[in-house]
Amino acid sequence: MSERPRTPKGREPHPLRGRTALVTGVSRRAGIGYAIACRLAAYGANVLLHHYRPHDLDQEWGADDLDAVVAGVRAHADANGVGVADAHADLSDPDAPQRIVDMAVAEFGRLDVLVCNHALSGDDAALGGLEAAVLDRHWAVDARSCILLAQAFASRHDGRPGGAIVFMTSGQHLGPLPGEVAYAAAKAALAGVTVTLADQLADQGIRLNTVNPGPVDTGYLTEEMWELVAPMFPFGRYGRPDDAARLIAWLVTDEAGWITGQVIDSEGGFGRWRPRGPAGPGG
Repeated sequence: MSERPRTPKGREPHPLRGRTALVTGVSRRAGIGYAIACRLAAYGANVLLHHYRPHDLDQEWGADDLDAVVAGVRAHADANGVGVADAHADLSDPDAPQRIVDMAVAEFGRLDVLVCNHALSGDDAALGGLEAAVLDRHWAVDARSCILLAQAFASRHDGRPGGAIVFMTSGQHLGPLPGEVAYAAAKAALAGVTVTLADQLADQGIRLNTVNPGPVDTGYLTEEMWELVAPMFPFGRYGRPDDAARLIAWLVTDEAGWITGQVIDSEGGFGRWRPRGPAGPGG
């Protein structure tokens, strides 16, 4: 029996009111994870922010002020009881995913949304420079931890409507990531397992999708890089963290309730051809 069409209603300004989200990799105000967490808080969700400061300290861009990160997310929450908390965890530890999921439930009493935004940056190589330990580290952080987080989420989700998970992949299925074999392999694993996990999680009413945000300026890109790749961006700019955040925030609301098992590319028309001069390819 077919259902009668529903009359569209105005958009709910706080579509995640009363729900709780865990967002991993929220450690820099310039990052995608921060933008996602701000959006979810503004949508009415309680948010647990995961971070791992030692990773940022090892990077060229350095670490941010975590108190300022938490305060920034909290500033996007309205005054009606939205909670924001944070947790430190090294997700290369196989016990950490269950631990931070349990922390979210303990803090807010439930967990409805999981966004696996974290990733291991650097420590990679092309063929000829790879070591098994490099491949293992990227697998542990970029892929294994996300699958274990999804498993932990499923173990604590109580079956109420609104369960949603988002993985983050990269553009490795659209073009090469030179010098990043370990990262590309781990991110490809997440894209590849999306349908399998989504199929199983559907039995619990949980949706799972994977987003490729494309090249996003999170503070590490330089003017020299832009001069090299500018012709590849039809809108004349890199992606911004909130470009990805808007899509992901929508995906975890009920408006996206019929979307699961998808790998979604959100790249602003980014073209991966390599410029050969003023005329571009063939010029």
